[in-house]
Amino acid sequence: MAQTESRFARMSRRAAITGAAMATMALAACGGGAKGAAEGDMAQGAAEGAKVTVVEYASVTCPHCAIWQENTYPAFKAKYVDTGKVRYIFRELPTPPVDAATAGFLVARCAGPDKYFDVVHQLMKTQQEMITTSPREWLLRTAQAAGLSEEQFNQCVTDKNAVAAMEKRVQAARAQGVTGTPAFYVNDTQVISPGGEGASLADLSAAIDAALAK
Repeated sequence: MAQTESRFARMSRRAAITGAAMATMALAACGGGAKGAAEGDMAQGAAEGAKVTVVEYASVTCPHCAIWQENTYPAFKAKYVDTGKVRYIFRELPTPPVDAATAGFLVARCAGPDKYFDVVHQLMKTQQEMITTSPREWLLRTAQAAGLSEEQFNQCVTDKNAVAAMEKRVQAARAQGVTGTPAFYVNDTQVISPGGEGASLADLSAAIDAALAK
């Protein structure tokens, strides 16, 4: 297991460097393109090309992201995603500890498209286990609950191609000027609510309903 953990650390070193660079940048407005499709997007709700697209940049190790998922996402999903009114796109932006966040997203993708959001939400819901146990135990437990064996988990979090693809998605977010999580965009316009826990349902609804009415 020590060997696997060592490989796990090496796998994430480049991602950690990327994350450190991102952490030093000030939060900037999105430079456009959030509404359009990007490689690796995970989406729910309306089909690509929908009149309104909501993009969330988030991390499975971000406490504020977890709060938004618990308190706001269910109502947002019921009102706009399940009804097909908007296309909701989730984009991965690993935050410290970047190696754990990166591996968490890799596990979600290895679990398959039908389980991706379940894994992401479970990791956010159980973030404290990353501290009370260890990042590896936290991730492995979630992977196994999603149907992956320990061998599959080890292969998943050390997949060089998957890590490289993740880095491309992170760099795309940086190119957009996105450095903070959670960050929300409605048709390329950032929606920010006071408190630092992401966009409130009221503020999102105001932006979404205005866009739908056009």
